[in-house]
Amino acid sequence: MDATQDKRLFLIDAYAMIFRGYYALIRSPRITSTGIDTSAIFGFTNSLIELIRRERPTHLAVIFDVGQASIRTNDFAEYKANRSETPEAIKVAIPYLHRILDAMHIPHMGVEGYEADDLIGTLACKAEKEGYTTFMVTPDKDFAQLVTDKIKIYKPGLKGGEIEILGVEEVKAKYGIEDPKQVIDFLAMMGDAVDNIPGLEGVGEKTAMKFLQEFGSIENLLANTDKLKGKIKEKIEASAERGILSKKLATIICDAPVEFHQEQYDLETPDFEKVKEIFDEIEFRRLYENLYRAFAPAGEPKEEKSIESNADNQKPTTNNKSGQLDLFANFEELDQATSTKDTIIENDHLYQFVDNPKAQKILVQNLLKQKAVCFDTETTSLNELEAELVGMSFSYKKGLAYYVPLSEDQGEVLKTLEIFRPFFEKEDLIKIAHNLKYDYKVLKQYDITVKGAMFDTMIAHYLLNPDGRHGMDYLSEVYLNYKPVSIETIIGKKGKNQGNFRDADLRTQTDYAAEDADVTFQLYELFAPQLKKENLEDLFYNIEMPLMEVLAKMELEGISLDEKWLAQESIDLENDLRQLETKIFEISGEEFNMNSPRQLGDVLFDKMQLDPKAKKTKTGQYATSEDVLQKLASKHEIIQHILEYRTYQKLKSTYVDALPSQIDKDDKRVHTNFSQTTAATGRLASVNPNLQNIPIRTLRGQQIRGAFVSAEGKKIISADYSQIELRLIAEISGEDNMIKAFQDGEDIHASTAAKLFNIPLEEVSKTQRGQAKTVNFGILYGQGAFALAEQTGLSRSEAKQMIEAYYETYPKLKEYMAEQVKRAREIGYVETILGRKRHLKDINSGNFVVRAHAERNAVNAPIQGSAADVVKMAMIKIQKELEKEKLQTKMLLQVHDELIFESPVDEVEVAKNIIKTEMENAIETQVPLLVEVGVGNNWLEAH
Repeated sequence: MDATQDKRLFLIDAYAMIFRGYYALIRSPRITSTGIDTSAIFGFTNSLIELIRRERPTHLAVIFDVGQASIRTNDFAEYKANRSETPEAIKVAIPYLHRILDAMHIPHMGVEGYEADDLIGTLACKAEKEGYTTFMVTPDKDFAQLVTDKIKIYKPGLKGGEIEILGVEEVKAKYGIEDPKQVIDFLAMMGDAVDNIPGLEGVGEKTAMKFLQEFGSIENLLANTDKLKGKIKEKIEASAERGILSKKLATIICDAPVEFHQEQYDLETPDFEKVKEIFDEIEFRRLYENLYRAFAPAGEPKEEKSIESNADNQKPTTNNKSGQLDLFANFEELDQATSTKDTIIENDHLYQFVDNPKAQKILVQNLLKQKAVCFDTETTSLNELEAELVGMSFSYKKGLAYYVPLSEDQGEVLKTLEIFRPFFEKEDLIKIAHNLKYDYKVLKQYDITVKGAMFDTMIAHYLLNPDGRHGMDYLSEVYLNYKPVSIETIIGKKGKNQGNFRDADLRTQTDYAAEDADVTFQLYELFAPQLKKENLEDLFYNIEMPLMEVLAKMELEGISLDEKWLAQESIDLENDLRQLETKIFEISGEEFNMNSPRQLGDVLFDKMQLDPKAKKTKTGQYATSEDVLQKLASKHEIIQHILEYRTYQKLKSTYVDALPSQIDKDDKRVHTNFSQTTAATGRLASVNPNLQNIPIRTLRGQQIRGAFVSAEGKKIISADYSQIELRLIAEISGEDNMIKAFQDGEDIHASTAAKLFNIPLEEVSKTQRGQAKTVNFGILYGQGAFALAEQTGLSRSEAKQMIEAYYETYPKLKEYMAEQVKRAREIGYVETILGRKRHLKDINSGNFVVRAHAERNAVNAPIQGSAADVVKMAMIKIQKELEKEKLQTKMLLQVHDELIFESPVDEVEVAKNIIKTEMENAIETQVPLLVEVGVGNNWLEAH
């Protein structure tokens, strides 16, 4: 090994990395069961562990800012004065991060009055003198001034992206300079809005780079202002003093009061038990496994690892080999040895198997006497359509559960199930399960219908904490402090070599299955009273649980796919792609790989010079993502062809070529799965395949719907709510002008345009209607003037005026929106029309960006959620009515505000009437809910 490999010091700019991690998770924050936002802790710790795993540094430290940087504010009171307040989640994170770093034996420091930059600069310079290569872990450009042959910037990638290491040559190329120290002059000239460094008046990034190439330093520039002309000369001379001060502010101090004693920065073995304790407290399960892997010595033979154990305690130990950590052969052992949670071994329990008919009948009699019983099925597959039952477990009291093993002979299984039929069909006995829809569908395949009262602990938790995680093992660890047996310890890890639950011995099967029922019953005992306390019982028992049954029936039914249609569509798309490719090559004047971002970027930006400001990614190639290309669409016709090419390619690969593989081999239909617990707003999600993302705005996208066909002698019925979210915001806000427009049957977008532009309804142009439509929907999603201007082609001031005019037109809507935000600030959540809650932990954040995001949700979540509530209510009512009338019409799909049915030809008219009536009267409203119904041989014709 190269000797320098033993002298690699990594210095982490704590706050830069904490903020980076926090904002990376801003759209899907991590919240614990007790409501702590752990996004900042997770983001930072995850990056730290990944850094250790990837780079295996020999020396490491984390540097924090402490208090005010008085060394600079003494010179310039406004330094960093424009920084917004630190988000609460980051304030909460710091004590946890200190504890984690202590437990990991990683030094962390800060010096009052100095910035983290100064400490990093000082340590890097001192380490350089002792032969170390230092990597400054930060995305902050200011550090470029410190770069030498032995000091580099290590810029982590975002969301798993590539890291970037900036050495001398990279810095020189980036800024067009001769020496990295000139970065100080660069910052001094152009200033820095983030740190509130004023810079020279009138000098931006490009001008600063130009001046550096010409004059080399800010001092030399100021000494030669006679070579400048016009206003820029005046501005620079007038702000010369400010520029010199800026250079002082921008200079990182390299003699801060901190010492580099190398032994203090050695990367040591963490105290795994302490880390585990903290991670358990903040519900980080996976991160602990990653930590173990990060510290596992590269290439160390397995037999050299050992466990030092005694009856009371098991913990990782270190052996005497220099620089090697003595860890376990696999994570499971380490996890068990350091777990602070109870497991089946410590827990008092009685788990019995019941494997003969006489005992099973006694068990059923016992179950029928209970008010609530949890049940769970064990099967051979996660796909309910092919899963065979292996066993069932039952629990109605903590620590007590029974397991019923089932024969491989399917005839024998049916006999055993008959014994348990009275349990599953008893109306007033609450049947509890976790992800009950799965068990419902498996039993339905055996002609057993679960009836009466039901309680799904997964859905219950989703209503209590819609932004959280809902897996049973996770909930058990969080709420019961209990770690269930992992299925992988029984059948092995996922993959072709994974075993079958049926092959496990009876005692193993019993412990695993009975434990699941026991744990789920305990979760029921916790969640049921909580639903009552949170006023969520109506939503749970009258909407989500009945809907679960409706969705199970839809999923079992599936929908027919015309494979020939898809095959032809694939050919057509392939032809379109080749034609587009030819056109693109003709325009560009050369052939290249359309799927290579690097080659595409070179053609568009080097050869065709479409954007002189084109940005490059971390890997040095031009950015060619869709949003980048959209902004260039008006500059050249080639862009539109490229965007079209990408759309067609995605349609082909994601849907046209992929859907046939999803067809069930037995009934030749596609069976999607609908998830009730994915979207925090209350909307349903669709997976395997995802049918809710089929694009419908393009003709090509719509064509895919033609492949979803009705069976012989039947028709497809499509029923779609018209502008449901706008109608609901009018309803909920009580906005009279909007309500009247809907009640009078006016085109709401034309009506809004007439009011906005102060013209008669009949004089509204297509453009004006389009602009009004953009505002109507934009307001729902909290769109500001900037976004509206981009979408409508208006100037920023015109867009601002339009938004103001909109609020004047609909004053009650504005009041409602303000009231929603105010109420959310007071109670911490907003509600839908049927009482579904969306918790907004950031609504009082001191950080403007974070707070604004929560405020938009405060307005939008009740509308989106109410629309979801209405559709769900309609689905339940329609299903009830179809069954009551004994019709053969079946509900097949729900795609946002649209429902798809398959109906025998002679039932179509009756079914259409039921569907339209129930959808339009799903809930009582003063604003009419309008539903458009269509019929056809396929979904495309019907829509």
